[in-house]
Amino acid sequence: MRVFNFSAGPGALPLEVLEKAQKELVCYGDSGMSVMEMSHRSKPYDAIIKGAEAKLREIMNIPDNYKVLFLQGGASLQFAMIPLNLMRNSYKADYIESGMFASKALKEAQKFGKVNVVASSKADKYAYIPKVTKDQFDSEADYAYICANNTIYGTKYHEYPDTGNVPLVADMSSCILSEQVDVSRFGIIYAGAQKNLGPAGVTLVIIREDLVGHAKETVPSMLNYQLMVENESMYNTPPTYGIYMLKLMFEWIEAQGGVAALEKRNKEKAAVLYNYLDESKMFKGTANKEDRSLMNVTFVTGNEELDAKFVKEATAAGFVNLKGHRSVGGMRASIYNAMTLEGVQKLVEFMKKFESEN
Repeated sequence: MRVFNFSAGPGALPLEVLEKAQKELVCYGDSGMSVMEMSHRSKPYDAIIKGAEAKLREIMNIPDNYKVLFLQGGASLQFAMIPLNLMRNSYKADYIESGMFASKALKEAQKFGKVNVVASSKADKYAYIPKVTKDQFDSEADYAYICANNTIYGTKYHEYPDTGNVPLVADMSSCILSEQVDVSRFGIIYAGAQKNLGPAGVTLVIIREDLVGHAKETVPSMLNYQLMVENESMYNTPPTYGIYMLKLMFEWIEAQGGVAALEKRNKEKAAVLYNYLDESKMFKGTANKEDRSLMNVTFVTGNEELDAKFVKEATAAGFVNLKGHRSVGGMRASIYNAMTLEGVQKLVEFMKKFESEN
């Protein structure tokens, strides 16, 4: 029996996608082999990777002046790849520190240029998204950087900052395709696949054309966006099976009614859980209400022993991976696109039962 998986990443995948992959695992189409065995230079695989990009462009409304890349190294490699490619004029960048991953990204960028922390919520354990105005950004900065959704702390941007002519870079690892986004507002959008896109191993990068081609000659080939663009994500062997799984996910999203339909469903799912947390006498949400994430719902009882008891009993009841990140404790329910409304409703039923018994 499949459990209700609330893991923050690798996260749950839709059963229909897994079953389609299972059906095609041994023999893909009439190729006579698995996608895992295919040459990435073959015609069948070329159709897969091009099909994945075309479907993503369609469901995300990606403008023609943006390149789509399927890379490796996770979101964490982008922490270095971004400054290596974008720091070129002033060698300055603006960062908003709204969580652990934004903090890691800015520390990495400090190796390559001057980083200005425009605003930070670190002192308050990243419980909110720092509010900023356009005049707080340096007009000479090569780029400005945000983490759109903070997986660990359960916060998200409901409005993206206005950075003027400075390209805005966003890590959307845990919220991409969960709601509609105007791609043209960003210089780069990137995401590790393992939260809301597919299995671990692929990193999606959507980059505006004018930001490609500025890396110094000393930048390693694998970290140069221009080489990746020129070789259509195949400078070396790409994560072929992971990209195939992304294609299945994009097709699944289209079949659900597209990103707009998923956004509506995600808001409904989140409301079910947050409404209960707001009325509960035992459980309490940890993120500021106005900055709450639709994807990662963080909460506590206020008693560590009771938290541990809840996680243990929930796991036994089939609600798994609810333990909060090791750095913050408590609980976290990650309710990505693949999590059903029924799954969230059943979790709330279990939480009510636990509250009445304890």
